[in-house]
Amino acid sequence: MNRFAELLDRLVLTPSRNGKLTLLSDYFRSVEDPDRGLALAAITGDLTIAAVKPAMLRMLVMERMDPVLFGYSYDYVGDLAETVSLVWPQSPADIANHEPTLAEVVAKLQAASRSDGPKVLARLLDSASISARFAIIKLVTGGLRIGVSARLAKQALADLGKVDIAEIEELWHGLTPPYAELFAWLEGKAEKPRKTAMALFRPVMLSNPIGDGDLEKLDPADYAAEWKWDGIRVQAVSEGGIRRLYSRTGDDVSGAFPDLAEAMDFSATLDGELLVGDPLQATGTFSDLQQRLNRKSVTPKIQQQYPAFMRCYDVLQIGDEDLRARSFRERRRRLEAFVQTLDPSRFDLSPLVEFTGWQALEELRRKPLHPVIEGVMLKRWDSPYLTGRPKGPWFKWKRDPHTVDAVLMYAQRGHGKRSSFYSDYTFGVWSGPEGSEELVPVGKAYFGFTDEELRQIDKYVRDNTIERFGPVRSVRADRRQG
Repeated sequence: MNRFAELLDRLVLTPSRNGKLTLLSDYFRSVEDPDRGLALAAITGDLTIAAVKPAMLRMLVMERMDPVLFGYSYDYVGDLAETVSLVWPQSPADIANHEPTLAEVVAKLQAASRSDGPKVLARLLDSASISARFAIIKLVTGGLRIGVSARLAKQALADLGKVDIAEIEELWHGLTPPYAELFAWLEGKAEKPRKTAMALFRPVMLSNPIGDGDLEKLDPADYAAEWKWDGIRVQAVSEGGIRRLYSRTGDDVSGAFPDLAEAMDFSATLDGELLVGDPLQATGTFSDLQQRLNRKSVTPKIQQQYPAFMRCYDVLQIGDEDLRARSFRERRRRLEAFVQTLDPSRFDLSPLVEFTGWQALEELRRKPLHPVIEGVMLKRWDSPYLTGRPKGPWFKWKRDPHTVDAVLMYAQRGHGKRSSFYSDYTFGVWSGPEGSEELVPVGKAYFGFTDEELRQIDKYVRDNTIERFGPVRSVRADRRQG
């Protein structure tokens, strides 16, 4: 367990991508099964442990220390897991003679019933070191927040086995923790795992943003243009009677969209945008789509009010024929014919945008036909469907963002690596008749700032605080300052 805890500590403190890759590869190389596989599952979000809600964690720690002191400690540290791991009381008698492995800790947590869960967690924390407590709490709260994505972990596996990450992503959804067969293959001890599961996710192809001077190097005749829709990128896979709707990261979201999954009566893999509304009449906004997202259950009323459909812009496979090596021109031709065989209320085709040159396309980008359009996509006619984000074949050219002049009203400490900064902000605008204006909150922001900008704003907040409400600071703002 301490090896896993040490890994988390070092990942949190390592800012560089290459540094994190080295840490992960070294861990996977030196730690034995099943601990390394369970660590991988925890990092990728595939480890199943009954989550402990933050309120339960607070209750456990406040049974063991003064609640006011804990409140001050949490305000200072900013991260719940780190705070609890630091303040959890421990006596020498609690320290275990045997250092439990990650597998032993996970087994105890998975075997605990809902009623016994808090007691099991408390016993584990009683006998753990500070670093191990931090790791255990991260496991049970369901979010590591260590700056490592699932893809980065898979890249570390690819580096370990000296294989292409695409091979791992092709296999991933047919594997289960602790991934013994995957590690055996990567270390040359076994054959590559066979893909036996049906309707698996195929790694998606991503685009690069248009940069300064990029268009000057490109020939308009080499590229097709499409609208960039403001929805959710999905992959619809129907194979052998099994239907799956995946997010672009490979998460199975079929359960949240049963109306769309029911219409996947085909044998193919389609790439497109998940939207709501009626594709024949009116496409809903992203705000409408949000009514369908992150729901544990989807009622018939919600399905009727916000019907889901897929706007298709690529086809990866039809039947047993893999089309990814074909050119975009050929795949587009096959897609146009295939979409005509589908339910038009659930699947339609993302139209191509006709243009004569970059200037003409720029005008269309600035004034799109619908608010659900957030820009244009450029795709080379001769490009195969490549995994990842290759430079050159696909570009995204988004609309210029809308801006507003707003006033900083409140600031709160962030979480994780930003817990030492006041990094969560509430902004407002002046409203009311001249002479009696007042600030009205209009929104919050907690991202989009560099570390240097955060330091500058953090200093400003500390120098201009006029009130405090627990972890929140009210910042000086008047007509002369703000």
